[in-house]
Amino acid sequence: MMLANRRAKPLHHCAIALSLGALAAPHEEIARRQTTACFLKGTTALPAEVANGVAALAKAVTCSAGNSVTGVPAVSSGGIAFSSIDFQKSTKSPLGFALETFKAPTNPSTANLATLQDQLNDYLAVEAGIRSLSSTNSALLTSVKSVKFFIQYQIARVRTAQGEKLGAADTVEHQLGKVTKNAIKATAAEIAQVNALAKQLK
Repeated sequence: MMLANRRAKPLHHCAIALSLGALAAPHEEIARRQTTACFLKGTTALPAEVANGVAALAKAVTCSAGNSVTGVPAVSSGGIAFSSIDFQKSTKSPLGFALETFKAPTNPSTANLATLQDQLNDYLAVEAGIRSLSSTNSALLTSVKSVKFFIQYQIARVRTAQGEKLGAADTVEHQLGKVTKNAIKATAAEIAQVNALAKQLK
């Protein structure tokens, strides 16, 4: 039969083809994310928890001329520009700045969640942008995360005060742990303020 006379394709050719395909996929993904997410300018692979949120962020965040931080475009969400809530303009620690800037009412249930979410989007975009430039956990990245986690903490407080049942990763207690863990250069007084807020839920 004709099929019996055909030579089998060398296996190493198949292996090379598969390897090239595997190498191409990450590059295609990076090119795609840079096209759809204006705040990602680097080619470093993002951690899964960051990468998973990029698609939603890309729909909410816009970029303009200038930089939020070095290498990351000026971003805004819902009309709130990162430049208007930039911790770098403060002489306080990132957490001290966050405590002063992202306040919730005495009764957290009355807070404006949409505003907090837009402010969070700005910081999430800047964090992702920094991570796309380098895999190094720099002081700048930790500072951005310090503010980001405080905003998430405030959102958790508001949602809890409004009676919402939250998943384990979204609870006030979990977010408090994230805030204190990433509280770079924070003072003891600032940490005490953050801990006190955990008890002010109504």
